[in-house]
Amino acid sequence: MLPYLHLGPINLPTFGLMLWLAAVAAAFVVDRGFKRARVTADAVGIVALTVVAGIVGAKLWHVLDTPSEFREIGWRVLWDNAGFAWYGGLAFGILALLLMGGRAKIGALRTLDLTAPAAAIGYGLGRIGCFLSGDGCYGIVITPVHLFGHIFHPWGMSFPNGIEPIDVPVYPTPLYELAAGLLIGWWLWRRAGKPHATGLILGQYLILSGLARFLVESIRRNPKVLWGLSNAQLASAGAALLGVAIVLWTSRRPLQTVVGRKEKTA
Repeated sequence: MLPYLHLGPINLPTFGLMLWLAAVAAAFVVDRGFKRARVTADAVGIVALTVVAGIVGAKLWHVLDTPSEFREIGWRVLWDNAGFAWYGGLAFGILALLLMGGRAKIGALRTLDLTAPAAAIGYGLGRIGCFLSGDGCYGIVITPVHLFGHIFHPWGMSFPNGIEPIDVPVYPTPLYELAAGLLIGWWLWRRAGKPHATGLILGQYLILSGLARFLVESIRRNPKVLWGLSNAQLASAGAALLGVAIVLWTSRRPLQTVVGRKEKTA
């Protein structure tokens, strides 16, 4: 892990660097999606404002989710390098997209469809910032797994020089989330290029990302709060159920395809 890049007198946090890279990648994907759909809105501006809203939401969600940290270090928690909650970022990011999509006259659901692949890819790349900084987003301590009469020793990593150091092997969950984010983004991008009802891509994004986060949470260190589930797992389950409802709703809507510069019902 490498929490900081030392460039002379400047200590550059790798988390911030990867967040910037994730934003650039997301802007590229959104721009390509807009061009494919013949949308003339400013993709870079939309992504930039969404990232800012997402960072604010992620930090506020983290503060509400871990009030003990706020009591310990006070308002400094708001600009600390660690401590970002994905679902806070997701909620604020979606709200920002809805507002900007309406303002740009793209349409709320269509905006979310067009940006869903970028959200998945950007999230996966951003998780590498967590991995490099060792900020505590890793998983639980590795233990042998007994399966079908055999003992397996899962691969793990320690983070002795991380922001939140740990000297024993743990599950490198940010790497799992990187793989999941890229795979989900690839699937959504391909699906968005085919005729689909408005809202379908959003629904699939919520299902796939919610399921991925729910599974990863099973080997993370977050405390259980209800029914043996963590806050993130409860939020993941809620997102996936909402996605299922959206997909079922879109199944009764006409397919839309892009012809020239107008959407046409297939």
